[in-house]
Amino acid sequence: MCASCRWRCAEPMRVVLVTDAWFPQVNGVVRTLNTVVEHMRRQDHEVLTITPDLFRTIPCPTYPEIRLALRPGPKMRKLMTDFAPEAIHIATEGPLGQTAQRICRQENWPLTTSFHTKFPEYIHARARVPVSWTYAWMRRFHGRAERVMVATPTIDRELRARGFDNTVQWTRGVDTELFRPRPHDEWPDSLRDLPRPIQLYTGRVAVEKNIAAFLELDTAGTKLVVGDGPQRRELESRYPDVVFAGEQHGESLARHFAAADVFVFPSRTDTFGLVLLEALASGIPVAAYPVPGPLDVVGRDGPGWLSDDLEYAVKMALESADPRHCREHALGFSWERCVEMFVSYLAPIKRNRMGQAA
Repeated sequence: MCASCRWRCAEPMRVVLVTDAWFPQVNGVVRTLNTVVEHMRRQDHEVLTITPDLFRTIPCPTYPEIRLALRPGPKMRKLMTDFAPEAIHIATEGPLGQTAQRICRQENWPLTTSFHTKFPEYIHARARVPVSWTYAWMRRFHGRAERVMVATPTIDRELRARGFDNTVQWTRGVDTELFRPRPHDEWPDSLRDLPRPIQLYTGRVAVEKNIAAFLELDTAGTKLVVGDGPQRRELESRYPDVVFAGEQHGESLARHFAAADVFVFPSRTDTFGLVLLEALASGIPVAAYPVPGPLDVVGRDGPGWLSDDLEYAVKMALESADPRHCREHALGFSWERCVEMFVSYLAPIKRNRMGQAA
């Protein structure tokens, strides 16, 4: 049995995973959940994913690529009841997550949740809704869970300071075979002759990612943005000298990482930042603000530089770059450990001899 584990990890179990964030979205939450599901299935767990593509949806205002499920209750209840789950995890706070919570209360099923995104800060940035209002709602949502899985110690402390009292720390992993240092001839052709140093941002191109803070820096070389999102057209118009490469996946994404000289992470609101690990695994140092995510993944003495002056952080990260140090740091994060922790935190559904929740 794993340390602090409620399950023998070798014993298969039936798990329902409910998430409003799923393909075709491309972000750290979707990639994390998909990787966890893949690893669990390899360990012979049965995992039912309840995702927006199973329902009629409408586009989320200001985020059209995010689909919101309409009246998912009847179908979700049948899916969950027929599956007879042994554990239920609700990954997001959207329509599917709220519906799943209601069903769990009615069926007397315990559940766990995870805190992936600082929505109060995102909503405040877009609609000026007071952060305290949204956190009060989220505290009620996650307060119904046996455990709330959070990505880093810093986010854990922040949530507990806001009245969350059921948090546990759940780390992330990185594919160190895909993301690795690569020789010049494996870099994308379009990047080989760009002026150096190449300063890379990859991720969602949206206002909450604070990308403009990176693009406004007075640094030599080339700024490269890999990703797509609602702010891309605006930023392309405002910053014509920046190279926008669009969405990249798999091998192509890994090659873009390997071709960079520094990874710039301007977000102040991410709870983890999976891309930080992918950059480090590729041998690329990180420049970022000293905020949750970078503080926990990179650290003040880690392979990169954290500073409230992002331009200075880029300069120092480039000067102190050590690909071996970056790579060694990333090797400390494994998907195997991530999945082991996830399974250990799940809340088992106790059933009587009639198969009903006790």
